[in-house]
Amino acid sequence: MNAVERRQRPQSVDVLIVDDEEDIRELLELSLMRLGLACDAVGTVADAIARLEARRYRLCLTDMRLPDGDGLGLVEHIQAHCSGLPVAVITAFGSIETAIRALKLGAFDFVTKPVELKALRELVTHALRLGATGDKAAGTTPERALIGHSPAFMQLRAQAEKLARNQAPVFIHGESGTGKEVIARFIHSLGTRTAGPFVPVNCGAISPELMESEFFGHRKGSFTGAASDKQGLFQAASGGTLFLDEIGELPLAMQVKLLRAIQERAVRPVGAHAEEPVDVRLLSASHQDLGRLVAEGRFRQDLFFRINVITLRMPPLRERREDIPALAEHILARLAAREGGAPRRLSAAALHALQGYAFPGNVRELENLLERACAMCEGDEIDAADIELYPDQTASGWLTDSAAGPFGFQVPGDFGDHGGGGEPGQEPAADDAERLRIIRALEQTRWNRSAAARNLGMTLRQLRYRLQKWGME
Repeated sequence: MNAVERRQRPQSVDVLIVDDEEDIRELLELSLMRLGLACDAVGTVADAIARLEARRYRLCLTDMRLPDGDGLGLVEHIQAHCSGLPVAVITAFGSIETAIRALKLGAFDFVTKPVELKALRELVTHALRLGATGDKAAGTTPERALIGHSPAFMQLRAQAEKLARNQAPVFIHGESGTGKEVIARFIHSLGTRTAGPFVPVNCGAISPELMESEFFGHRKGSFTGAASDKQGLFQAASGGTLFLDEIGELPLAMQVKLLRAIQERAVRPVGAHAEEPVDVRLLSASHQDLGRLVAEGRFRQDLFFRINVITLRMPPLRERREDIPALAEHILARLAAREGGAPRRLSAAALHALQGYAFPGNVRELENLLERACAMCEGDEIDAADIELYPDQTASGWLTDSAAGPFGFQVPGDFGDHGGGGEPGQEPAADDAERLRIIRALEQTRWNRSAAARNLGMTLRQLRYRLQKWGME
């Protein structure tokens, strides 16, 4: 059946229920009718496909095991023939792997048997919002202002737009400064939870002793200093998105608790006797290779599989060099709005210098370079002499060194060693160049290490490691 015929379907019904157990069909139908939704209920894949050809639906709920096929096949059929229809799968308790397979095929979300009515209502509410938010996806808001038209970036954008339509956990992998939080906000702003909060968390910045309380909250008197009840980050993100940045920094003990919270969709505040249900979408990110951390025993494999349902790779700035002019223009306009006055312009020589630079700190480093250039520039035009580029960081020098880093390119001066240590074969010249660069950054911030780390595009832990290595801590 072609697209024209599909648009001419005679009737529209809210939900299609596909389950071979009559009592489950009746339970789901009664529950959804209480929400004011009209339902069709069938027991086979063949009947489901026939209904999909005859009518239009706003949501499909399908069991995984059916007499003439399985839910995964129906998910694939809907993706191919009913584009835009959210489909959620009903899976047996403990079959998380099957649910993850469905999410990777394009399912919107999943619920486990026995079906909890609260979880079902939340799923249906988010699914039905897709129709309301889908027409707005082409609009532009500050949250959706992604800058760049390079092939690598356009592919990333297309993937993010697709992922915004489901509830699958997404892991965003990329170097420091590539904009992992920006793409997470983009996914949130285009999804069904855009009216809810977006709560970003830097996992490396929370003290291990306070981590459980920060994530899950606590009850008054549960420990010394707990003078009142406190809401945790999961509760603060209820109805929205929780973004766990640098998730590789979580200690193993906290990883166990996080895994349970994700699987059960519930948290237990410190000092509480019972778990509280939470409704959040989880996005996570890291500049570290989590697969390597799993192999080293520093990250739980079960948590890795749970958060890594779908991976987005953030391209470093040197792989999207053609985006530098648009990014620079955007940054200069933002600086001008903050400081007042007209935006400064880049000379042809300055732009050429930027496009020939390797940007180990990526977009964050570009922002810092342009902010310093604006401070040094006396006129309206920024020239190459106003841009302070670090030595030995040209694109050719970055790409042709002998030792390859974890993203498939050379990481001079240990800048990209995401585990915190230097490459065994690192040359002294590269080490000296990085030491000079870090000293300059510290001098510019009057030895404020946190500010220097931000300007360099690295974490505070990485900066401390280097200072300790050089006897400068």
